[in-house]
Amino acid sequence: MAFAIMTLTDAAADRVKAIVDNAGGDAKGIRVGVKKGGCAGMEYSVDLVTDPNPKDDLVEHAGASVWVAPEAVLYLLGTEMDFEVTTLRSGFTFRNPNQTSACGCGESVELKPADLAALAAAGNATVRVG
Repeated sequence: MAFAIMTLTDAAADRVKAIVDNAGGDAKGIRVGVKKGGCAGMEYSVDLVTDPNPKDDLVEHAGASVWVAPEAVLYLLGTEMDFEVTTLRSGFTFRNPNQTSACGCGESVELKPADLAALAAAGNATVRVG
């Protein structure tokens, strides 16, 4: 059994499909990554994909395609991506076991790389990266 880099909820998959449908043309899905920024040090990035990068890992769920940037894999291992609509905002959310803290507004996070040995031991799984 291989450990999934990331999982998507049905709500996240529905939103990804809606983004692709609304973009039209050559849109195939979205790409998730992490970048330096914000008061906590890192931010999630979400971009439209028209031409998938062969180095990215592909996560598929319920007809939605999400590519994960290679430089983000160790920070996203075990993450669940969701889509929420609240009174004040709507957007993708990430339940990330590698998150050590977040800023007060919730826009940036502090992430540590995943512990591959612990992941493999916990699930007796083969951890495939890249």
